[in-house]
Parts: sequence; C-alpha cells; structure tokens
Amino acid sequence: MPPDGREPLACLALPRLVGPTLQDSEGMCQNVGLIRTAELSDVAQYAYAATARADARLIFLAGSCPLNLDGSTAEVGDYSAQASKAMENLVIALKAAGAQLDDVLSTRVLVASSNQSDLNKAGAVVREAFGTHDVPSTLRGVTVLGSTDQLVEFEAVAASPTMVT
Repeated sequence: MPPDGREPLACLALPRLVGPTLQDSEGMCQNVGLIRTAELSDVAQYAYAATARADARLIFLAGSCPLNLDGSTAEVGDYSAQASKAMENLVIALKAAGAQLDDVLSTRVLVASSNQSDLNKAGAVVREAFGTHDVPSTLRGVTVLGSTDQLVEFEAVAASPTMVT
C-alpha cells in the first residue's frame, strides 16, 4: 500500500498523443499526468495540460476562500496571507473528498485586483504549495469576490481513486 494509505489501482497505459503512462520513476501508479511540450514556451511555471487515469474519480472543488472557521475573512488586506489561508482550506476540502494536492489536475486562481503584483503574490503561494506538481493553472484578476474583504479564491479539479463514504 502507498505511504498515503490509499489502495493502489492498476496503471493504465494512455496513448502517446495524450501523455505519459502515469507511472512515476519507481513504477508507482499516479492519478495525474502533467504534460509539457517543446512546441509551447517553457516560460510558464506550470504544465500546459494534465490527464487523469481512466479509473479515477473526478473531484470538482468549490472556490476555496480565505475564511476562518467562524466565517470571517482571514488576514484582511494581505494577498499572500489570504492565499495561504485559501490553500489551507483547499487542502482540507481535498482531504474530505479523499484526495491530496498531488491529485489535483488544474487550478484557477482568482485575485480581486487589477495590479499584476497582487496576482503574482497569490500565484507564488500556489506554486510553493504544489511544488514540482505544477498543474495547469489560470491566474486571473477580477473585480470583486463573494465575501467581505476577500482578495483571493482558488478553484480546483482533482482525480482520485479513493471513494469517500
């Protein structure tokens, strides 16, 4: 059994034009394959596409907000700190769905700002959290988000073989 305690499933070979076989360097089966190509710029700090195993269960996560348990907005006015709280909440939601960050296929990062440096603060938190699992991601400035004083929100799609009861 893998160290994360989830039951392993057989890896399925995918056609070459879709991407990798979803096995890591040690032959362990992965839920998500990240795809890069020399035909697109390597400047982006993320993969351009991702694939999921055919037997994976897709998980669509609602916007992860920088909200405390009591519903108040955390770290008012601080883009980086709100991004960290939103990421913490995303990890909690993933765990509740039987998944983890390595199971994420893609993210959308929404930042209430037209200032690129504010967007980059939130993007940096996402890159740090995901590390080498640099999933396809969209970073977008928006006018306003749903909660009072909210500056950041993350959306994600994940793939996991684990069923939650």
